[in-house]
Amino acid sequence: MNVLVIGGGGREHALAWKLAQSSKVQMVYVAPGNGGTATDMRLKNVPITDVVQLREWAQANKIGLTLVGPEVPLAAGVVDEFRAHGMRIFGPTKAAAQLESSKAFSKAFMRRHGIPTASYDTFSDPLAAHAYVDKMGAPIVVKADGLAAGKGVVVAMTLAEAHEAIDFMLLDDALGVAHNDGADGVAVPRVVIEEFLEGEEASFIVMVDGKNVLPLATSQDHKRLLDGDQGPNTGGMGAYSPAPVVTPDVHAKAMREIILPTVKGMEQDGIPFSGFLYAGLMIDKSGQPKTLEFNCRMGDPETQPIMMRLKTDLVDVLMAATEPGPHGKLDEVELQWDRRTALGVVLAAHGYPMNPRKGDAVTGIPKGADFTDDAADAAVFHAGTTLQDGTLRVSGGRVLCVTALGDSVKQAQHRAYEVVGDIAFEGMQYRRDIGHRAVKG
Repeated sequence: MNVLVIGGGGREHALAWKLAQSSKVQMVYVAPGNGGTATDMRLKNVPITDVVQLREWAQANKIGLTLVGPEVPLAAGVVDEFRAHGMRIFGPTKAAAQLESSKAFSKAFMRRHGIPTASYDTFSDPLAAHAYVDKMGAPIVVKADGLAAGKGVVVAMTLAEAHEAIDFMLLDDALGVAHNDGADGVAVPRVVIEEFLEGEEASFIVMVDGKNVLPLATSQDHKRLLDGDQGPNTGGMGAYSPAPVVTPDVHAKAMREIILPTVKGMEQDGIPFSGFLYAGLMIDKSGQPKTLEFNCRMGDPETQPIMMRLKTDLVDVLMAATEPGPHGKLDEVELQWDRRTALGVVLAAHGYPMNPRKGDAVTGIPKGADFTDDAADAAVFHAGTTLQDGTLRVSGGRVLCVTALGDSVKQAQHRAYEVVGDIAFEGMQYRRDIGHRAVKG
């Protein structure tokens, strides 16, 4: 069958690459795709982003299954549009996607359903927000309520940083946040200010079919730009899977106290959830997880190492998840994983995260890691690239994710950085310590 992946980042490239390995697939289309999906013979880019036009194109091209990668089309209601025309699509509805698209919605949901998370309050008035920060003290976390491409969170270690973040999000609107509507239907800039949690972060991603939950391999993301977890927050500078911090005990607690109550709570609230559900966890010293945030899609760059390790045919899993009826059949699926560790290093553009420069030529992606060999132990997934007259050029902040497999975190790390050493573009920046927590541990 023909399959459509919506999106154009590294996550979508990894999902499309995995889907293309299925014997059941004739062609994988990626809308809009990127420079990497343009050069893989099994993938074809579709330059459409409008939700209705995409649905019309999918109908005309007999797409048997659609998978949504990023948050923006989900918040725009792409799943509702496809389903209204009887099309098979995996992802949450616009209402269910509020778990990610509105921090205020998700915090209120967690409070209502007793899901462990940081204490918080929500503000649209800068003066009230400033007063709250003064009262609570630092460190403290300031989050934009709407979608901000992974950059709408400031972990303020001082009061000055917290006050600056409030002005940045409420007054300057410098992040280009997709603000959510207030009671009168008019978009309102809002921030969620919450307590600072200490511990180790992990990404806990599951698939949900409306009722049944299928956990994916665990992973850990590296949010800060610089080595040693320094510098500004980014969309993610690298990840590895599995994450040793998610012990069997933490896994059981996360399922019992966070994931299952969330799926049940959404069903009780009349907005059943289907799609990828990503819980960003903070795990304290005693092994107690709390929810930092929800995303309604796979993480990026966590998808790249997770897909490198997945041995099960992804098409079979998605077909079970989208089985017609009140819910799918994910309870009948068992996932098989490569026992090796996968580790991905993000190569970012000059000026990322605030002012990434575009147009620089990308060279040196080695043979084998460029998808000419599925059995290769390394793969270079594209995110912010475009193909111009046969030349690969930078088109976004996070440009590539170099992902490798190894028998240990250290071996996967060594192999990934070996491939990184071959690749070049002007102003390229990357962390040299992806996986450092697991290597130390």
